[in-house]
Amino acid sequence: MKLTLDNVKKAVPAKLKDSIEQSFVDKLNNLANDPIVADQIRNNFISYAHVINDGKFSIEEYLSAVKYVSFKLMNLTNVDSYARTFPQRYAGLLAKGTSQKDIASYVSAYNRGKLVNLILEQTLVPSWVLNQDIYQKAINTQAELMNNAKSERVKCMAADSILKALAKPEAAGPLVNIDMKESSGINELKQALVELAANQKKSIEKGILTPKNIVEAEIINEQ
Repeated sequence: MKLTLDNVKKAVPAKLKDSIEQSFVDKLNNLANDPIVADQIRNNFISYAHVINDGKFSIEEYLSAVKYVSFKLMNLTNVDSYARTFPQRYAGLLAKGTSQKDIASYVSAYNRGKLVNLILEQTLVPSWVLNQDIYQKAINTQAELMNNAKSERVKCMAADSILKALAKPEAAGPLVNIDMKESSGINELKQALVELAANQKKSIEKGILTPKNIVEAEIINEQ
């Protein structure tokens, strides 16, 4: 699908909107002769645009990095991806007689760049998503064993495996940070209670008060 100037401006961070002109959009819409490849790069350009919020990257640098990563995702080697991303630069290296070893070093340096890796991080799919079909097959196998295994032990183990795999996630309660440091007021209160207890003990020993008197004593709140 062809992109419009409005599409691209909405996708990129605010700091880069003013740098987007129609000529850039035309370039974006004519990235490759293969329409499927071009569409893939355009989709990735829109999908990963938020990564350029971090760092001082130009829109052209971002487009090049997206092209490079898009080619890598098509299972091309790093060198082939680099050659397709920077055809003139690559042709220039070959024309100067640059060795393949040196070219590989230049490509490796680009591959390790911050912007390329920020985009690559966005393309990583969690293993549990990639292997959902295998996960379901495993559940089905355990269910088959639970229902039809001849061994009661195997049935029990299969049932336990299913219960663990399909268990409802435990709700995580809110984390409350309680400051347990004692203030001077708390220390004074503790000291007052210690002194009160000591005085009451002495009064009981002298026969002035009984435990019943202390329990039934009225608390007076003095403001």
